[in-house]
Amino acid sequence: MPAMLHEHALFAGGPVLAGVHHLNPDIEPHAHDFLEIAVIGAGDGRHLTSQGAHPLRRGQVVVLRPGAWHGFRDCTDLTVANCCLSAQALRGELAALYDIPMLRRMLWTDPVASGTHGVAVTTVDPAAAEEAIAEIGLLERELAADRRRPGRVLGRLVTVLGVLADGRDPEGQRPESAVHPAVAAVIARLEAAPADPWRLDDLARSVSLDPAYLGRLFRQYVGLTPLGFLARLRAERAATLLAHSTLPTARVGAAVGWDDPTYFARRFRALVGLTPTEYRRRSRSAAHAQLGDPAGRKSP
Repeated sequence: MPAMLHEHALFAGGPVLAGVHHLNPDIEPHAHDFLEIAVIGAGDGRHLTSQGAHPLRRGQVVVLRPGAWHGFRDCTDLTVANCCLSAQALRGELAALYDIPMLRRMLWTDPVASGTHGVAVTTVDPAAAEEAIAEIGLLERELAADRRRPGRVLGRLVTVLGVLADGRDPEGQRPESAVHPAVAAVIARLEAAPADPWRLDDLARSVSLDPAYLGRLFRQYVGLTPLGFLARLRAERAATLLAHSTLPTARVGAAVGWDDPTYFARRFRALVGLTPTEYRRRSRSAAHAQLGDPAGRKSP
């Protein structure tokens, strides 16, 4: 079962974490309470998720939403470059990334699609992967500098994301477009109060649309129904509470809007791939190890 990596122990107060790693040992399964982008370079290995273990290829890009988990097995000189974004910052100073269609799909839409458990694996061309790895290396150096320069960090982050977005295979990609205002308004309502007893009719009424039409818009722009998006949002918030609080699991479920403990456990496992109890148990084992690492490093 996966351990848990914590934003508060790794990010040193900033919204971004980055590093380039060369793996030979296995990286045991672990979850995150932040968003991770892992770019695969040269070498061999297998990627372990709730969907099983699959061979890794140069140019693959793995995006994990908060609460998702993965690991690496059978690694031989495998290059993995990580660019991690604070979940809190994604709701704050980095929220503008959602308004950029190609980044919205990469960071939000693809990883929350039904059945992904918060993990999306796509492919860019090898040249784009190498460029992104180099940029992540430069971002790592900026973050390690004695003098913090948040403007340069933000610029380097946008460059990394742009390289990855441009490097995707254009075949089969649906056209990117700005999010529909009604969808944006509903998302804002759900994110502001995910524990409220939302109904599709109420959400549709709030933006003066027919419920069926709002559902079609959400599938077009988000990849989920409004209530499917709400479930993913609740699961991510629950993962944070399980990792950072001592609330009983039943109260965690109630805090995010799932009052029935049995239903909460079933929905959380369907969306994250672990029961709430399993998730919390593994979140404890990593905290002390992270706090004991003075450099604040993170393996993939």
